Amino acid sequence: MEFSVEKGLLLKELNLTQGVVERKTTIPILSNLLLDSEGSSLRISATDLELGIYCGCPAKIKKPGSGTVPAKRLLEIVRSLPEAEIKFKLLENHWVQITCEHSSFKLVGMAKDNYPTLPALPNPLAALPVDVFATMIHRTIFSISSEESRYTLNGALLILKPESAAMVATDGHRLALIERELEVEGLKNELRLLIPKKAMAELQRLLAEAEENSKVSLSKDESHLYFSVGHRVLISRMLTGQFPNYEAVLPRDNNRTIDVDKSQVSAAIRRVALLADQRSRSVRLQIGPGQMEMFSSSGEYGEAHETLEAEYAGDPMQIGFNYEYLMDFLNVVGDGGKVRFELKDEQSAGQMRSSEDKEFRYRYVVMPMRV
Repeated sequence: MEFSVEKGLLLKELNLTQGVVERKTTIPILSNLLLDSEGSSLRISATDLELGIYCGCPAKIKKPGSGTVPAKRLLEIVRSLPEAEIKFKLLENHWVQITCEHSSFKLVGMAKDNYPTLPALPNPLAALPVDVFATMIHRTIFSISSEESRYTLNGALLILKPESAAMVATDGHRLALIERELEVEGLKNELRLLIPKKAMAELQRLLAEAEENSKVSLSKDESHLYFSVGHRVLISRMLTGQFPNYEAVLPRDNNRTIDVDKSQVSAAIRRVALLADQRSRSVRLQIGPGQMEMFSSSGEYGEAHETLEAEYAGDPMQIGFNYEYLMDFLNVVGDGGKVRFELKDEQSAGQMRSSEDKEFRYRYVVMPMRV
């Protein structure tokens, strides 16, 4: 294996592999990247056996071949080099030599035959615009459960129909649901994919690097999901099991609606949260005609109170929420405009929406806290 490649092109691809490479592994080869040089391009593969990625870039191939190199060290070396052509050469005992202008490095590689084989990409089942898919992930990923015991909640459910796309995530305390009417390319029947949280995080990075107006193709086999954008492919093990019936928990008769300025309520919650109890993280909302009041208190620090103007004409009520859950929603909806709190009573789940959403239907359901 002998080839040369431009630093800028290589660095962009190496950055995309780092989240997939297994660092604390009992299988040393998994902390390496597999480099394949053939024709006029370099292909880079990484896997931790749960996730895999292959990507690549144009290269001048002097001698086709393949080898493995430590992922983190290679990234650090390439990052430190000047903006110039970098040459790679496979030496004896799987070592790889890297030279660039006046710099030279030799990395200890491992036998490429021990590297896990990534499955081949099946035929695509559907395609979504990159910007639509990225928005759906951004507005749901924070609601995915981190508790390993709740296995089917460790991912988000993507529901594709020929004329619509939806994504839902929940951890049992809150639920985020985003829907969009659009023609899903290539789809004839409903398609449901349960995407693991780690795959969602890597997809965010992959989609952020995609070209404008490009599409992401989705496919699957018996055990894996595949997401391909241009020459890059992310492969994830499929989550097994049944995602809960989320439609059953969506509020039906939350008829007390409060409209408040998004920027103001976001800033107010941040301030009130400074003196909230650090274990419960609760803030109390007291709602009355024309206003919303917020309270927090902790035995250790003291109390906070803030009053906001709000569009509300119903009976007074109060309800408590985890302030972090409220901020998660407010951080992902657009700046400016208003947000709507839809409430029923003190014990029932509240629902939040944004007035800024014209293309997406986005709602966020949060269980209340006892205050």
